[in-house]
Amino acid sequence: MTEPFMFEKPLGMRDTLPVLYETKREATNSMQQMMERWGYYPIETPALEYYDTVGDSSAILDQQLFKLLDQQGHTLVLRPDMTAPIARVASSSLKDQPLPLRLSYCANLFRAQQHEGGRPAEFEQLGVELVGDPTASADAEVIALMAESLKAAGLTDFKLAIGHIGYVNALLADIVGKEERAAQLRRYLYEKNFVGFKQHVKTLPVSSVDRDRLLRLLKLRGGIETLDEARTIVNNGRAAEALDNLQALYDALEAYDLTDYITFDLNLVMHMDYYTGVVFEGYGSTLGFPLSSGGRYDELLEKFDRPAQATGFGIRVDRLVEALGATKAKPEETLILFSSERRKEALTEAAKLRGRGEVVVLQDVAGAADLDGLTAAYQHVLSYIGQTQGEGARDE
Repeated sequence: MTEPFMFEKPLGMRDTLPVLYETKREATNSMQQMMERWGYYPIETPALEYYDTVGDSSAILDQQLFKLLDQQGHTLVLRPDMTAPIARVASSSLKDQPLPLRLSYCANLFRAQQHEGGRPAEFEQLGVELVGDPTASADAEVIALMAESLKAAGLTDFKLAIGHIGYVNALLADIVGKEERAAQLRRYLYEKNFVGFKQHVKTLPVSSVDRDRLLRLLKLRGGIETLDEARTIVNNGRAAEALDNLQALYDALEAYDLTDYITFDLNLVMHMDYYTGVVFEGYGSTLGFPLSSGGRYDELLEKFDRPAQATGFGIRVDRLVEALGATKAKPEETLILFSSERRKEALTEAAKLRGRGEVVVLQDVAGAADLDGLTAAYQHVLSYIGQTQGEGARDE
């Protein structure tokens, strides 16, 4: 008989212990308050969705979905992202609401891992969706809100990388033509496997000039001057439109005083294939991977019979907490020890201290297996053992 996994967790699952949880909760609360002040109101969707409705629209690889069957035989999935569920709600329960819609969320997402490799299969994400506004102003708004949310959580040392999937697609279509070849190159870019990208480019049946254009794509990172360099590589209609869009976005972000945080990265590719325009990622200085990301998806809502342009972002709370570094200091606590005969006065004293905002733990001495260890763990101990009526002693 197989031994039970008493102390094991399923692959990719993690525990959040009290001190780390306090840091996460404080950061999350601060960001949610910021989003509400910007007019984004919270929404909740179920953890389970129909595969045919949301799972197939999420753009997450099928092998990363947690699937199960309901009693009627329908395939369900644990939600792998929040963009598709919100698109569903915007097209159903909120279909009579005027556009644009500004919605926020904080939810646990689930993506199965083949090999854990430090990546969680369940993680908390907080973000917004702005549905129904096609302008560069909308893209600037969500990027600015993402930056303000990170600041509200306590993160000040971060950078924002901004690209445009339309530019990448235009360049690849111009040179390699076939979608299968373009998809392979996009995969290298998404994985940031630039060595693999270069090696693959060498095998392509293209001219040396076009090979050089593909390799120059990897160097398109930097300030606003990057857009001028990008025009020398490809300047067909779709590429020019993408670059004009990025210029308008930069102009809007200047009004938010965010240009010091911004780097253009025109080889930026996201893992979600529903993105159609501006894409972006946020990086903390101590992390080698993005802690937030987002972009424009103007075609997803068509799948839910309510065509509308949309943009949004998501912040990975676990990665944000890691970027913040320090955990929240444990608040001062008072431990009140009492015997059953002195319960009433202990409860009265605890209520008085809690009314002043103090953290108070009540403990019957009969239930304390390690009394010495317990008292050593608290800053203040108020004992009612062996004291006369009404007396107590704070041990500092």
